Amino acid sequence: MVVITGGAGMIGSMIAWHLNTQCNQEDIVIVDDITHESQWQNLVHRQYNTYLDKEQLFDWLYDNEGVTAVIHMGAISATTERDFNKLVDSNIHYSQDLWEWCAINQVPFFYASSAATYGDGNQGYDDASIEKLRPLNGYGYSKHFFDQWVLKQVADNKPCPPSWAGFKFFNVYGPNEYHKERMASVAFHTFNQFSETGTMRLFKGTKAGVEDGMQMRDFVYVKDAAAVLAHFYTTALSGKPTANGIYNIGTGEARSFKDLATNVMKSMGREPDITYIDMPQDLQGKYQYFTEATMQKLRNAGYTKAFYSLEEGVKDYVQNYLLQEDQYC
Repeated sequence: MVVITGGAGMIGSMIAWHLNTQCNQEDIVIVDDITHESQWQNLVHRQYNTYLDKEQLFDWLYDNEGVTAVIHMGAISATTERDFNKLVDSNIHYSQDLWEWCAINQVPFFYASSAATYGDGNQGYDDASIEKLRPLNGYGYSKHFFDQWVLKQVADNKPCPPSWAGFKFFNVYGPNEYHKERMASVAFHTFNQFSETGTMRLFKGTKAGVEDGMQMRDFVYVKDAAAVLAHFYTTALSGKPTANGIYNIGTGEARSFKDLATNVMKSMGREPDITYIDMPQDLQGKYQYFTEATMQKLRNAGYTKAFYSLEEGVKDYVQNYLLQEDQYC
Protein backbone atom coordinates (compact mmCIF):
# COMPACT_ATOMS: atom_id res chain seq x y z
CA MET A 1 0.00 0.00 0.00
CA VAL A 2 1.52 3.30 -1.12
CA VAL A 3 0.71 6.67 0.46
CA ILE A 4 0.69 9.67 -1.89
CA THR A 5 0.57 13.05 -0.18
CA GLY A 6 -0.60 15.89 -2.39
CA GLY A 7 -2.46 13.14 -4.20
CA ALA A 8 -5.20 15.47 -5.42
CA GLY A 9 -2.65 17.88 -6.88
CA MET A 10 -1.36 17.81 -10.44
CA ILE A 11 1.76 15.68 -9.97
CA GLY A 12 0.33 13.57 -7.16
CA SER A 13 -2.86 12.69 -9.04
CA MET A 14 -0.84 11.88 -12.16
CA ILE A 15 1.40 9.55 -10.12
CA ALA A 16 -1.80 7.80 -9.00
CA TRP A 17 -2.89 7.72 -12.67
CA HIS A 18 0.41 6.11 -13.66
CA LEU A 19 0.22 3.53 -10.88
CA ASN A 20 -3.39 2.69 -11.84
CA THR A 21 -2.91 2.51 -15.59
CA GLN A 22 0.71 1.46 -16.07
CA CYS A 23 1.42 -0.57 -12.92
CA ASN A 24 -2.07 -2.02 -12.27
CA GLN A 25 -1.94 -0.82 -8.67
CA GLU A 26 -5.02 0.35 -6.79
CA ASP A 27 -3.72 -0.16 -3.25
CA ILE A 28 -3.21 3.58 -2.74
CA VAL A 29 -3.97 6.07 0.05
CA ILE A 30 -4.48 9.65 -1.15
CA VAL A 31 -3.59 12.44 1.28
CA ASP A 32 -4.22 16.13 0.64
CA ASP A 33 -5.62 19.42 1.90
CA ILE A 34 -8.12 20.27 -0.82
CA THR A 35 -9.01 23.96 -0.94
CA HIS A 36 -10.15 24.42 -4.57
CA GLU A 37 -13.85 23.68 -5.02
CA SER A 38 -13.30 21.54 -8.13
CA GLN A 39 -10.11 19.72 -7.11
CA TRP A 40 -12.01 16.55 -6.22
CA GLN A 41 -12.27 16.08 -9.98
CA ASN A 42 -8.61 14.99 -9.98
CA LEU A 43 -9.67 11.89 -8.05
CA VAL A 44 -12.81 10.90 -9.99
CA HIS A 45 -11.01 8.60 -12.43
CA ARG A 46 -8.58 7.14 -9.88
CA GLN A 47 -8.81 3.83 -8.07
CA TYR A 48 -7.58 4.08 -4.45
CA ASN A 49 -8.37 2.79 -0.97
CA THR A 50 -9.12 5.93 0.97
CA TYR A 51 -8.67 9.70 1.13
CA LEU A 52 -7.19 11.42 4.20
CA ASP A 53 -6.83 15.05 5.12
CA LYS A 54 -3.16 15.90 5.71
CA GLU A 55 -3.83 16.37 9.43
CA GLN A 56 -5.18 12.80 9.69
CA LEU A 57 -2.15 11.12 8.14
CA PHE A 58 0.09 10.52 11.15
CA ASP A 59 -2.70 9.06 13.30
CA TRP A 60 -3.56 6.79 10.38
CA LEU A 61 0.07 5.73 9.91
CA TYR A 62 0.43 4.72 13.53
CA ASP A 63 -2.78 2.65 13.34
CA ASN A 64 -2.07 0.88 10.05
CA GLU A 65 0.52 -1.57 8.79
CA GLY A 66 1.54 -2.59 5.31
CA VAL A 67 2.67 0.78 3.93
CA THR A 68 5.13 -0.03 1.13
CA ALA A 69 6.23 3.55 0.39
CA VAL A 70 5.44 7.21 1.00
CA ILE A 71 5.46 9.45 -2.07
CA HIS A 72 5.43 12.95 -0.60
CA MET A 73 4.22 15.53 -3.13
CA GLY A 74 2.17 17.61 -0.70
CA ALA A 75 3.39 21.15 -0.02
CA ILE A 76 2.64 24.82 -0.34
CA SER A 77 3.79 25.22 -3.94
CA ALA A 78 3.09 28.92 -4.56
CA THR A 79 6.37 30.71 -5.28
CA THR A 80 4.64 33.94 -4.18
CA GLU A 81 3.75 32.69 -0.66
CA ARG A 82 4.86 35.39 1.79
CA ASP A 83 4.00 33.73 5.10
CA PHE A 84 7.26 31.95 5.87
CA ASN A 85 5.82 30.33 9.00
CA LYS A 86 3.34 28.47 6.81
CA LEU A 87 6.17 27.33 4.53
CA VAL A 88 8.18 26.09 7.51
CA ASP A 89 5.23 24.15 8.90
CA SER A 90 4.07 22.57 5.63
CA ASN A 91 7.26 22.24 3.58
CA ILE A 92 9.85 21.56 6.28
CA HIS A 93 8.40 20.24 9.55
CA TYR A 94 5.74 18.03 7.94
CA SER A 95 8.35 16.60 5.56
CA GLN A 96 10.80 15.96 8.41
CA ASP A 97 8.12 14.13 10.38
CA LEU A 98 7.34 11.89 7.39
CA TRP A 99 11.03 11.18 6.77
CA GLU A 100 11.51 10.18 10.41
CA TRP A 101 8.43 7.92 10.38
CA CYS A 102 9.75 6.22 7.23
CA ALA A 103 13.21 5.85 8.80
CA ILE A 104 11.82 4.27 11.97
CA ASN A 105 9.51 1.93 10.06
CA GLN A 106 11.96 1.25 7.19
CA VAL A 107 9.59 2.43 4.49
CA PRO A 108 10.87 3.94 1.20
CA PHE A 109 10.40 7.71 0.98
CA PHE A 110 10.28 9.81 -2.19
CA TYR A 111 9.62 13.54 -2.07
CA ALA A 112 9.21 16.66 -4.17
CA SER A 113 11.93 19.26 -4.18
CA SER A 114 11.94 22.02 -6.81
CA ALA A 115 14.04 23.75 -9.44
CA ALA A 116 13.21 26.93 -7.49
CA THR A 117 16.08 25.88 -5.20
CA TYR A 118 18.52 26.90 -7.95
CA GLY A 119 17.69 30.59 -7.60
CA ASP A 120 18.88 32.78 -10.46
CA GLY A 121 20.91 29.94 -11.94
CA ASN A 122 24.34 31.50 -11.35
CA GLN A 123 25.46 28.20 -9.80
CA GLY A 124 24.07 26.18 -12.69
CA TYR A 125 21.44 23.44 -12.58
CA ASP A 126 23.53 20.45 -11.61
CA ASP A 127 21.85 18.11 -9.11
CA ALA A 128 25.23 16.71 -8.04
CA SER A 129 25.86 19.62 -5.66
CA ILE A 130 23.51 21.94 -3.75
CA GLU A 131 25.73 23.65 -1.15
CA LYS A 132 26.06 27.03 -2.88
CA LEU A 133 22.47 27.45 -4.06
CA ARG A 134 20.59 30.64 -3.18
CA PRO A 135 16.83 30.48 -3.87
CA LEU A 136 15.01 33.67 -4.85
CA ASN A 137 11.90 33.20 -2.68
CA GLY A 138 10.67 31.61 0.54
CA TYR A 139 9.14 28.63 -1.25
CA GLY A 140 12.44 27.80 -2.96
CA TYR A 141 14.30 28.20 0.32
CA SER A 142 11.90 25.88 2.18
CA LYS A 143 12.58 23.16 -0.40
CA HIS A 144 16.32 23.83 -0.31
CA PHE A 145 16.37 23.65 3.48
CA PHE A 146 14.73 20.23 3.45
CA ASP A 147 17.16 18.97 0.79
CA GLN A 148 20.06 20.09 2.99
CA TRP A 149 18.49 18.53 6.07
CA VAL A 150 18.05 15.18 4.30
CA LEU A 151 21.67 15.12 3.13
CA LYS A 152 22.84 15.94 6.66
CA GLN A 153 20.81 13.03 8.08
CA VAL A 154 22.61 10.75 5.64
CA ALA A 155 26.05 12.27 6.24
CA ASP A 156 25.64 11.99 10.03
CA ASN A 157 24.59 8.32 9.76
CA LYS A 158 21.24 9.02 11.37
CA PRO A 159 18.32 6.65 10.76
CA CYS A 160 17.15 6.91 7.14
CA PRO A 161 14.49 5.25 4.98
CA PRO A 162 15.86 2.14 3.22
CA SER A 163 15.29 3.82 -0.17
CA TRP A 164 14.82 7.54 -0.68
CA ALA A 165 15.03 10.21 -3.35
CA GLY A 166 14.19 13.89 -3.74
CA PHE A 167 13.12 15.31 -7.10
CA LYS A 168 13.78 18.83 -8.28
CA PHE A 169 10.86 19.39 -10.62
CA PHE A 170 11.45 21.95 -13.32
CA ASN A 171 8.49 23.61 -15.13
CA VAL A 172 5.87 20.89 -15.04
CA TYR A 173 2.76 21.25 -17.20
CA GLY A 174 -0.11 18.96 -18.06
CA PRO A 175 -3.51 17.59 -16.99
CA ASN A 176 -5.04 18.27 -13.55
CA GLU A 177 -3.35 21.63 -12.92
CA TYR A 178 -6.40 23.95 -13.25
CA HIS A 179 -6.70 24.33 -9.45
CA LYS A 180 -3.27 25.99 -9.24
CA GLU A 181 -4.77 29.17 -10.70
CA ARG A 182 -2.02 31.79 -11.02
CA MET A 183 0.64 29.11 -10.41
CA ALA A 184 -0.67 26.91 -13.25
CA SER A 185 1.63 26.49 -16.23
CA VAL A 186 1.93 28.93 -19.12
CA ALA A 187 0.57 26.14 -21.33
CA PHE A 188 -2.68 26.14 -19.33
CA HIS A 189 -2.91 29.94 -19.28
CA THR A 190 -2.18 30.15 -23.00
CA PHE A 191 -5.05 27.81 -23.81
CA ASN A 192 -7.52 29.80 -21.71
CA GLN A 193 -6.34 33.31 -22.62
CA PHE A 194 -6.19 32.51 -26.32
CA SER A 195 -9.63 30.85 -26.21
CA GLU A 196 -11.14 33.92 -24.50
CA THR A 197 -9.29 36.84 -26.09
CA GLY A 198 -7.60 35.60 -29.26
CA THR A 199 -4.12 36.43 -27.94
CA MET A 200 -1.65 35.29 -25.28
CA ARG A 201 0.13 37.76 -23.02
CA LEU A 202 3.82 37.05 -22.34
CA PHE A 203 6.38 39.10 -20.45
CA LYS A 204 8.57 41.54 -22.26
CA GLY A 205 12.31 40.93 -22.16
CA THR A 206 13.13 42.99 -19.08
CA LYS A 207 16.71 41.73 -18.77
CA ALA A 208 19.57 42.78 -21.05
CA GLY A 209 19.97 40.35 -23.91
CA VAL A 210 16.55 38.72 -23.41
CA GLU A 211 14.04 39.42 -26.18
CA ASP A 212 10.30 39.54 -25.58
CA GLY A 213 8.94 36.09 -24.76
CA MET A 214 12.39 34.53 -24.90
CA GLN A 215 12.78 33.77 -21.21
CA MET A 216 13.80 30.10 -21.19
CA ARG A 217 12.56 27.19 -19.11
CA ASP A 218 12.98 23.44 -19.02
CA PHE A 219 9.34 22.46 -19.59
CA VAL A 220 8.60 18.87 -18.56
CA TYR A 221 5.34 17.05 -19.20
CA VAL A 222 3.64 15.79 -16.04
CA LYS A 223 3.35 12.26 -17.44
CA ASP A 224 7.16 12.11 -17.48
CA ALA A 225 7.34 13.37 -13.90
CA ALA A 226 4.91 10.64 -12.84
CA ALA A 227 6.86 7.99 -14.76
CA VAL A 228 10.11 8.87 -12.98
CA LEU A 229 8.47 8.63 -9.54
CA ALA A 230 6.85 5.33 -10.47
CA HIS A 231 10.21 3.98 -11.63
CA PHE A 232 11.86 4.70 -8.28
CA TYR A 233 8.86 3.33 -6.39
CA THR A 234 8.61 0.08 -8.35
CA THR A 235 12.39 -0.42 -8.18
CA ALA A 236 12.28 -0.11 -4.39
CA LEU A 237 9.26 -2.41 -4.21
CA SER A 238 11.02 -5.08 -6.28
CA GLY A 239 13.84 -5.29 -3.76
CA LYS A 240 16.44 -4.10 -6.24
CA PRO A 241 19.00 -1.59 -4.93
CA THR A 242 18.00 2.02 -5.55
CA ALA A 243 20.30 4.96 -6.13
CA ASN A 244 19.40 7.22 -3.22
CA GLY A 245 19.88 10.93 -3.85
CA ILE A 246 18.42 14.18 -5.15
CA TYR A 247 17.56 14.29 -8.84
CA ASN A 248 16.47 16.82 -11.43
CA ILE A 249 13.28 16.11 -13.33
CA GLY A 250 13.33 18.07 -16.57
CA THR A 251 14.06 17.33 -20.20
CA GLY A 252 17.59 18.76 -20.31
CA GLU A 253 16.54 21.21 -23.03
CA ALA A 254 15.50 24.81 -22.30
CA ARG A 255 12.77 26.28 -24.52
CA SER A 256 11.28 29.76 -24.63
CA PHE A 257 7.84 30.78 -23.38
CA LYS A 258 7.24 31.94 -26.94
CA ASP A 259 7.86 28.37 -28.16
CA LEU A 260 5.49 26.97 -25.55
CA ALA A 261 2.69 29.43 -26.26
CA THR A 262 3.06 29.04 -30.01
CA ASN A 263 2.82 25.24 -29.76
CA VAL A 264 -0.31 25.48 -27.61
CA MET A 265 -2.05 27.72 -30.13
CA LYS A 266 -1.00 25.56 -33.08
CA SER A 267 -2.25 22.46 -31.25
CA MET A 268 -5.60 24.23 -31.01
CA GLY A 269 -5.60 24.46 -34.80
CA ARG A 270 -5.35 28.26 -34.86
CA GLU A 271 -2.89 30.90 -35.97
CA PRO A 272 -0.73 32.05 -33.01
CA ASP A 273 -1.05 35.59 -31.66
CA ILE A 274 1.12 36.96 -28.79
CA THR A 275 0.96 40.28 -26.92
CA TYR A 276 3.91 41.33 -24.76
CA ILE A 277 3.34 42.97 -21.36
CA ASP A 278 5.45 44.32 -18.47
CA MET A 279 6.47 41.90 -15.72
CA PRO A 280 4.45 42.32 -12.47
CA GLN A 281 6.23 44.18 -9.70
CA ASP A 282 6.06 41.24 -7.27
CA LEU A 283 8.07 39.04 -9.66
CA GLN A 284 10.85 41.49 -10.44
CA GLY A 285 14.10 40.42 -8.82
CA LYS A 286 12.61 36.98 -8.03
CA TYR A 287 12.32 35.66 -11.56
CA GLN A 288 14.32 32.90 -13.23
CA TYR A 289 15.22 33.89 -16.81
CA PHE A 290 16.74 30.52 -17.72
CA THR A 291 16.47 26.99 -16.38
CA GLU A 292 17.80 23.77 -17.88
CA ALA A 293 18.09 20.55 -15.94
CA THR A 294 21.28 18.53 -15.94
CA MET A 295 19.93 15.01 -16.44
CA GLN A 296 22.99 12.75 -16.33
CA LYS A 297 22.57 11.83 -12.67
CA LEU A 298 19.05 10.50 -13.28
CA ARG A 299 20.27 8.54 -16.31
CA ASN A 300 23.14 7.11 -14.28
CA ALA A 301 20.59 5.97 -11.69
CA GLY A 302 19.02 3.73 -14.32
CA TYR A 303 16.14 5.78 -15.74
CA THR A 304 16.39 5.30 -19.50
CA LYS A 305 12.93 6.20 -20.83
CA ALA A 306 12.78 9.09 -23.34
CA PHE A 307 10.98 12.26 -22.29
CA TYR A 308 8.21 13.93 -24.26
CA SER A 309 9.46 16.76 -26.47
CA LEU A 310 7.76 20.13 -25.95
CA GLU A 311 5.81 19.60 -29.17
CA GLU A 312 4.68 16.09 -28.17
CA GLY A 313 3.70 17.01 -24.62
CA VAL A 314 1.79 20.15 -25.59
CA LYS A 315 -0.10 18.33 -28.35
CA ASP A 316 -1.15 15.53 -25.98
CA TYR A 317 -2.18 18.02 -23.28
CA VAL A 318 -4.18 20.30 -25.56
CA GLN A 319 -5.83 17.79 -27.85
CA ASN A 320 -6.50 14.93 -25.41
CA TYR A 321 -7.40 17.02 -22.35
CA LEU A 322 -7.90 20.78 -22.69
CA LEU A 323 -10.02 20.50 -25.84
CA GLN A 324 -12.13 17.70 -24.34
CA GLU A 325 -15.31 18.20 -22.34
CA ASP A 326 -13.83 16.10 -19.52
CA GLN A 327 -10.37 17.66 -19.10
CA TYR A 328 -9.36 15.57 -16.10
CA CYS A 329 -6.94 12.68 -16.38
